[in-house]
Amino acid sequence: MAKRDYYEVLGIDRDADDKAIKKAYRRLAMKYHPDRNPDDPAADEKFKEATEAYEVLSDEDKRAAYDRFGHDGVDPSMGGAGGFSGGGASFQDIFGDVFGDIFGGGAGGGGRGGANSPQRGADLRYQLDLDLEDAVRGTSVKIKVPTLTECEHCEGSGSEDGKTETCSTCNGMGQVRMQQGFFAIQQTCPTCHGQGTIIRNPCHKCHGQGRVREHKTLDVKIPAGVDNGDRIRLGGEGEAGMRGGPAGDLYVQINVRPHPIFERDGANLYCEVPISFVDATLGGELEVPTLDGRVKLKIPPETQTGKLFRLRGKGVKPVRGGMTGDLMCRVVVETPVNLSEDQKNILREFHEGLSSTKHSPKKTGFFDGVKKFFDEMKF
Repeated sequence: MAKRDYYEVLGIDRDADDKAIKKAYRRLAMKYHPDRNPDDPAADEKFKEATEAYEVLSDEDKRAAYDRFGHDGVDPSMGGAGGFSGGGASFQDIFGDVFGDIFGGGAGGGGRGGANSPQRGADLRYQLDLDLEDAVRGTSVKIKVPTLTECEHCEGSGSEDGKTETCSTCNGMGQVRMQQGFFAIQQTCPTCHGQGTIIRNPCHKCHGQGRVREHKTLDVKIPAGVDNGDRIRLGGEGEAGMRGGPAGDLYVQINVRPHPIFERDGANLYCEVPISFVDATLGGELEVPTLDGRVKLKIPPETQTGKLFRLRGKGVKPVRGGMTGDLMCRVVVETPVNLSEDQKNILREFHEGLSSTKHSPKKTGFFDGVKKFFDEMKF
């Protein structure tokens, strides 16, 4: 029986591009696949016919031979470029190529040619706890990082004598394919565990891994102004690569410890300053701390608790540039404790002398608001 024209089989024009060829074959393969038509011999024949057409037209050399000489150009018995093999392995290659974008790589996936190629080492993360002073001013610290480094004895090859063999199970691919019904599944080779090579005489120091675990000490320069969550990248200080691949990077994650006095918010610092009710009432001058030393803070008379005072330029200069922030001092009027009986009597006399409501504007405003609230409520 004469074979049909491959373009006619796929239902495409002779100038169709690779995308159109793949789309046409995918439609026919989904329709006529034997797993979907187990009791239909005709569907099986159509599936094989479509697969044969796709194998030829998707290959640039085979397609050129077919366009010039027809079926004879791709028939091995006629000395052509090589025709349809008809075997399961050939279909698995085609299946992975066509359906890989749907099923995540399928049988034609990414293991090809990559098993023995150099692999970059993994990146590492190290959390560095800093005091606020060091984070603001900058510092230099030594850290000890557990990592994988290249084995010096075998120079990273994993072999005692430097020799490796191509894995016979996967032929160096690092992956094997298994046909399960309609799906062709690619899995890590169980013999070489994805390496693509077998080491007959493993290195006695790294046991064939090519890398050894050790701690290395690094000097890390902390720039001034870093904050919680900032990261410092140390290129090439991560885990060693495999098969000559580059090392990964080390990311130092900054964590600023809580400070007993200051809280940071961006470029600004905040602190609470306790003052006596006498200083709050009459005014005065206090010494307040900053990261650069003590400074004088003038408290005006009749200062209320919670009042914020700004000390410009006493905050933090951000690590990424910009203006230096301010120190915001929030005063808290402190209630005296452990008073003697004489002191309590003095306070009682003082309180009785405050007969006028003008001495407590907040208190007066609050109770006026409460009275208005209840007057307007409807019970």
